[in-house]
Parts: sequence; structure tokens; C-alpha cells
Amino acid sequence: MDWISINLNFPITNPTWIFFLVLIIILFAPILLNKLHIPHIIGMILAGLIIGEHGFNILTRDNSFELFGKVGLYYIMFLAGLDMNMEDFKENRSKALVLGILAFIVPITIGFVANITYLRYSVITSILLASMYASHTLVTYPIITRYGMSRHRSVSIAVGGTAVTDTLTLLVLAVISGLYKGESGELFWIWLVLKVLFLGTLITFFFPYIGRWFFRRYNDNVMQFIFVLAIVFLGAGLMEFIGMEGILGAFLVGLVLNRLIPDISPLMNRLKFVGNALFIPYFLIGVGMLINIHVIFGHGEVLKVATIMIIMALTGKWIACWLTQKIYKMSNIERDLMYGLSNAQAAATLAAVLIGYNIILPNGERLLNDDVLNGTILLILITCIVSSLITEHTIHKITMDGFQIEKDNFIDTEKILIPIANPNTIENLVNLSIMICNPKLKDNLHTLNVINDDNTSEKLKQRSKHFLDQAVSTAQIANMPMKRISRYDFDIASGIIHAIKEYQITSVIIGLHHKLNVTDSFFGMITENLLKNLHYEIMIARFLVPINTLKKIIIAVPPKAEYESGFSKWVEHFCRMSNTLKCRVHFFANSETTLCIQTLIKKKHGQTLTDFSSLDNWDDLLIITQQVSYDHLLVIISAHHGTLSHDNSFDLLSKQLEKYFSNNSFVIVYPNQQEKVQYTPFPSNLNNNEPQHYEKIGKRFYKWITKE
Repeated sequence: MDWISINLNFPITNPTWIFFLVLIIILFAPILLNKLHIPHIIGMILAGLIIGEHGFNILTRDNSFELFGKVGLYYIMFLAGLDMNMEDFKENRSKALVLGILAFIVPITIGFVANITYLRYSVITSILLASMYASHTLVTYPIITRYGMSRHRSVSIAVGGTAVTDTLTLLVLAVISGLYKGESGELFWIWLVLKVLFLGTLITFFFPYIGRWFFRRYNDNVMQFIFVLAIVFLGAGLMEFIGMEGILGAFLVGLVLNRLIPDISPLMNRLKFVGNALFIPYFLIGVGMLINIHVIFGHGEVLKVATIMIIMALTGKWIACWLTQKIYKMSNIERDLMYGLSNAQAAATLAAVLIGYNIILPNGERLLNDDVLNGTILLILITCIVSSLITEHTIHKITMDGFQIEKDNFIDTEKILIPIANPNTIENLVNLSIMICNPKLKDNLHTLNVINDDNTSEKLKQRSKHFLDQAVSTAQIANMPMKRISRYDFDIASGIIHAIKEYQITSVIIGLHHKLNVTDSFFGMITENLLKNLHYEIMIARFLVPINTLKKIIIAVPPKAEYESGFSKWVEHFCRMSNTLKCRVHFFANSETTLCIQTLIKKKHGQTLTDFSSLDNWDDLLIITQQVSYDHLLVIISAHHGTLSHDNSFDLLSKQLEKYFSNNSFVIVYPNQQEKVQYTPFPSNLNNNEPQHYEKIGKRFYKWITKE
């Protein structure tokens, strides 16, 4: 009797073992390749070659590779659009457009000449084959994201140029395909362009509206992830429906959802994790399984065709990047990074060769023959290897140079504390801390729950643990570590103050107190005690919509705020938040304060999108009501009593917020007062006698004067 039955027939067809082998490759390929200093992408393609039917025939390229491969391809294009800094793209759109046009025109021109001259192909075949040299896929984009350089100027230019180049290539492909399907009438071009424009407009304006509506009503992590995937495939499917390739739709969806999915957010972390862990490697392994080494090296004509294809593709892309560099006077390393990203052939190239291969001419021959098909596979392999090596080398050099600069200038000791007591505010408070914190620091987030010392019931202990676990879990999903603190104290405010001193906290974020009755104060007893006894930066926040759906940050700044020691800190915090959310910051301040804010932002946060309006009198705060919408965040810069920027009108702030801003999300900021002044604004704008006057009279008399 056979107790064990083993079937070693190859190729393996059991779905369980197929999936297991793919996971083993995805797991161990990076480990092995790191020792050999080979980019992971090359390893995935070579692994596909080895296990494929043209290698050791362990696996066949079945429907699972078709499905997961297409998902991985869409994922690459979607993440490219999602990671793109739209404002940087707008600033560099002319460069991206020039690179995209050059990366299309140069390869297709020299390729057409080579195909006619050396390969002796017909005009239509030469045009279609030359368009394959022009197209490229962002196969090496995962290298960029791994190094955290997706917002580099060259990356934005290369990604934008990819969209332009692939669009033009796909238009050529659609026209040639329509020519042999009898669809190339007089109105074919016009009708195709109109369909693309209509669908692009539909995705651009309709999809963000759907996304914002969904994210505001459903905060379940799984539902949001599935929703995004559905939107990506809807955009790709609609693009295929009108005759274009789905990669264009996936890229466009990434662009329009750009502002709804911040870079540092749980949703973005999930999207990148699933894509980089499963779908993208599956796609790369599937590409490797297409390579037929025996045919390529066993037939001289295939090598000739493949050699010309590779030379034309590599040369054409390099010339395009070189011309872009010379036109805009860019550095050599920027040119190399653009070349590395725009060099790999995969998606559109495969689409073009398969469509051309399936077109049968009247004489019975194929538009693109077997030599071109096998040459294309070798083209994909070589260009992916070259692209990976160049991108890895260039981005490593840029990162090391940048690290040296950051190391020399790095003096930040920021630590943020989030005291929690209300489970409904935990997620928003943690997300706010993630968006304003310094991402280079990995131990600067703390969450605290204080238990009254006179009540040590087991129920309170469990509730405290649950609150802290919820906060830490929210931060970990966004790949941000957070330290939990649980302590007993006779008073909640006292426990928070002791924790701040013990852990050297620099900023505190708390939720707005929920009024229990009419006589209850706006801020609540705990917050008022913190404001009286602390001079650290304190943020009091209330959010009515998810943070990632905010469209604008509006900041009201009182006169002389620039003279507070915490001025540069809160400016930096909201500049980080603006850059993460990819939204504008609108400052309302008087002319002197505005000048200081502009100088500081230009010096340290030049990429931040800003607007400025006049607010000469703090009593005119209500004019902002016309500027703040439901999906805006209102930030009020207040001040502790007895400070330079404190104004008596601050006493009316709580009533104004209750009456005029009850339907708005807002954050009230009390800047730090203990740190040494790090930013020296323009002292000539302040009366020269005022500082000497304060020094002579003393702090007590100054506080008495301000109260009067």
C-alpha cells in the first residue's frame, strides 16, 4: 500500500505549489541578490527565465501569471502617478513634456531608418517596430520608492515624460491596429482623440469626487484598500474599452487620487506593501518566463534583429535625456536618473509586439514575425538590466550625497506626545502627529493615557491598554513607530505634565474637550491646566472630516508672532502637513509677520504651496469665515498669557469658534515659549525702545500691563 504518493511531473500545475514556488522566489531572490549586489528587479526576471518553460520548465505561464502580471503592471503605473508631487510636476511640466516628446521622436526616427535600411522591413512594419523603441515602462520605479526619492525633480520629469511617450506610442499602435481592422476611416484619428480626451476628463473630475465622498463616509481600512483597487481597474478597463492600453488609465487614476492618499498614511503603506510584496514581483517573474534563450541564440537572424532593437532603444533614450539635459542645463546625475527610469521596455512594448504578431497580412505573413517577437523578449531583458543598474547606481549616489548634507545640518530633537482619553479622536490625533513630525526621526512619537491614582480598577487598566494599543496600531500601519506610556497620577493634567518632563517632550497634541453641560468651559479643565502650567507647543485639534480629504490649510497669525521662540517650529509643522497632503497653505497675517513667514518658508520649505492675505487687526478674525469651507482646516495661532504676541481678543476666541466655526475642522496652536529663539526676524520692524523697556520693567510688570 502506498502511504505517500509523490508526483514529480513538470511543469507543475497544482495551484498550491505554483503559488508556493513564486513566494519562495519573491522571498529568497532579494536575499541572494543583495550579496551579489544585483538589483532585485533583474533577479525576478532571471528567476522567471530559469523556472519558465524555456528554462527548466518548472512552471508554465498560466492564467495566474496573466492575472497577477496585469495587476502588477497596473500597480507600477498607479504608484508612479500616486507618488508624483503634482506641484513639482506642474513646475516641471514643460521639462516632462519636452522629455516625453524627445523620447518618442528620437527613437522612432532613428529606429525607422534602421528598420528600413538594415532589416529591410516594410514602412508600416518599420513604424510599428520603431514605436516599440520609443515606449518604456517604469519597471525600475520600485527602486526609487525604496530609497524614498520619488519627489526628486528628475523623477517627476521622467514619470511625466513616461505618460507623454507612452500615450503617443499607444496612439500609433491604435492607428496601425485600426488600419488592419478596417477602422481607419477619415474620422478615425479625430474619434480616437475625442474618446481619449473625454475619458481623461471624466477620470480627472469624477474620480476624485467619488474618492473624497467614500473616504469621508467609510474609514474601514480594508474597505478603503478595496475601493482604491476597484477605482484603478475601472480606470484601466475604461481605457481599454476605448482602444487604448490600461496602463494609461491606471497612471491617470494614480494622478487624480494623489491628494487623497498622503505619502505618510496607513492606506499608502498598505498599497505599497501589497504591490511590492506580491503583484509587482509576479509581473516581473512573468516577463522573465517569456524569454526563450534557445531561439534567441540558436538563430542568427534573431540575434541581428535583437541587436538592432537594443541599440536603437538604448541610443534613442540616451539622446532624448541628453538633449533634455542640455536644453534645461541640468546636471549629469539628473540625466542619468532620467535615463535609468526611461530605459526599461516592458508594458507598451509587449502590447505592440503581440498586436503586431497577431495581425495577418494579405500574403499570409505576420506584420511582426517570430524574429521580432523573440528579439523583443531579449530587448526587454537587456533594457531592464541596464535600467536597473543605472537607476540603482545613480539613486545610491544621490542618496549618499544627500545623507552627508543632512548629517551636517541635522540638529532636530523633536518629540511629540499625544495624551488620549476619547477613542473617537485617537485616529485623527495620531494622523496629525504623523503629518507634522520629522520623518527622519524614528523615535519621536509618544502616546499617553493617565489613570487617576484613586481609581485603580481593572476596567480602567484594560481601557487604558486598549486606547494605547489603538494609537500605536494606527501609527504602525503608517510605518511610524510610537512609544506607549501609561501612568497613574492623582490628577490627569499633572500626569501629562510629569510625562512631558520625564520624556523631554517638545510638542503636545490633544483633542478638543467635549462640553458636558452649559456651564462647562470650551477647552475643559485639563486643557486649561496644561496651558497655565506648560510653555511647550500645544495643539488643540478637532476634526470633522478625515485628514486626508482636506483641501486647504488656512492659518490665522497674530501680530508679533514671529518674535515667539516657537515661531519656526509651528511654521515647519504645517509646511510638512501641506507637503504630505499636497494642498495649499493660506496665511492671514499683517505685513511684518507675512514677510517673516515668507522668508522662513523660502529658506527651509521652498516646495510648500502658499498664499498670503492681510490680517492687520486680530479683531478682524471673522473675515476668515468667508474663506473657510467644510473641507478646509482652520489653524489659529494663539499665545500664552504674558507673551509678545498675546492679545486681549484671544479671550473671545472660544466664543468665536463656537459661533462661527462650529462646522469646521480646526487646530489651535500655542507656540513653544521655552526653547531658545532659533529664528531671528527683522528687529528693525519693532520699536527699538520696546525690548529695552521690557528688560527694565521686568516680567511681572509686563504681565500686569498686558492684563490691563
